[in-house]
Amino acid sequence: MTGLRASYPYWLAGRDVAANTDLAVTDKFTGEVATRVALAGPSVISEAIAAAAAAVEPMREMAAFERQAVLDHCVKRFRERFDELALALCIEAGKPIRDARGEVTRLIDTFRIAAEESVRMTGEVMTLDISARAKGYRGMWKRVPIGACSFISPFNFPLNLAAHKIAPALAVGCPFVLKPASLTPIGALMIGEILAETRLPRGAFSILPCPRDGADLFCKDERLKLLSFTGSPSVGWHLKANAGKKKVVLELGGNAAVVVDRDWDVADAAERILFGAFYQSGQSCISVQRIYAHSEIYDRLRDRLVDGTRALVCGNPRDEAVSIGPLISERDAERLESWIQDAVASGATLLCGGERSGAMLSPALLEGVPRGAILSCEEAFGPVAILERFDDFDAALDEVNHSAYGLQAGVFTRDLFKAERAWNVLEVGGVIIGDVPSWRVDHMPYGGVKDSGLGREGVRFAMEDMTEIRMLVVRGS
Repeated sequence: MTGLRASYPYWLAGRDVAANTDLAVTDKFTGEVATRVALAGPSVISEAIAAAAAAVEPMREMAAFERQAVLDHCVKRFRERFDELALALCIEAGKPIRDARGEVTRLIDTFRIAAEESVRMTGEVMTLDISARAKGYRGMWKRVPIGACSFISPFNFPLNLAAHKIAPALAVGCPFVLKPASLTPIGALMIGEILAETRLPRGAFSILPCPRDGADLFCKDERLKLLSFTGSPSVGWHLKANAGKKKVVLELGGNAAVVVDRDWDVADAAERILFGAFYQSGQSCISVQRIYAHSEIYDRLRDRLVDGTRALVCGNPRDEAVSIGPLISERDAERLESWIQDAVASGATLLCGGERSGAMLSPALLEGVPRGAILSCEEAFGPVAILERFDDFDAALDEVNHSAYGLQAGVFTRDLFKAERAWNVLEVGGVIIGDVPSWRVDHMPYGGVKDSGLGREGVRFAMEDMTEIRMLVVRGS
């Protein structure tokens, strides 16, 4: 396959609808229109929500093995369409082809895990006779699907972050409506093509690219019982404030930090940090943005990082040798370029990189960035990282916590007590010892605290959010 099709329909209640070609999707490297996509308006979104609400009972009635069969079919078809899916990511997201293949692999993992978990939804028999008044009573509980769900997915992982919503919903039997990012809708629409090959009930899924103002229906409609949003904090918290009574799960931003203590191998730390800071061209909410290194190894680590950063190849994401592709838009590249310039104007030293051409920004490292600079405080979401030295381990942990965000943190130490200290002290959703905060597998609980969000993804944990506990009490004779 050499490119995308000329146009793609949206998916309304399990059916493809080529209503228009109003949404232009660009090749993020060339800037040229790569394909056009049907765009849904408010009436279509409302119709999709009504269909999802009508599908609640048919979805609940599906047996576990039937839900598993749907997920297994998806895994099979993702493998068969592996190269097509990877190329679509490369084009619509500007994702370097090696990273694109990695995302398709994770897509497969996520659906495979969901297929396994779909037949493991268990409950518990409870002892109720804890006092005389409860003698003769027996109890048990089970999980039941919460109902129709609303999903909004971001541009940076168009396949796998959509999968982290879709696959758990299918595993528990929840119909859903999904709004993919308008910049990168193709991956989600391709998932829709494969779902349409299965025997899901009508209305079980709708995948609807729509303007941002269309997201209000995804948030406010009371027929939807859960909203799961991945994206920027400003949008996420706004949606939560307007979501009414429904359950809300938010996976938001971060400015992830890593601490490298003096007992860790410098070459290994540098290799992992280079990956963590610059894979996906830095467009990941757990990309390494802040690096704290012990003074005894700081200079050696800095030199290795600078050399490694300069060696990264920027360019056409279809090229196998390229590590850094374009940012999602020229505007984002301009924003990050200005953040780098502001840091330098505030006294920071630019060690390498930071040159921009259109949406391309060469990977950058800085040191001496003031704590209050925007590059230290906010989420960069691009190929840039900042370095600082420390002498006291606890003080370094305090620096990690000096952030409005709290998604994940990495700590390179061989000291068991320091590792446990980091786990106890760091205000984040996950602590990664001996590696970067960018490390994740798709069945672990993943999510943040503070401005980084609410709730946890990871298939089994998302399934818990998409279900409710139903208790049964039996009075004995």
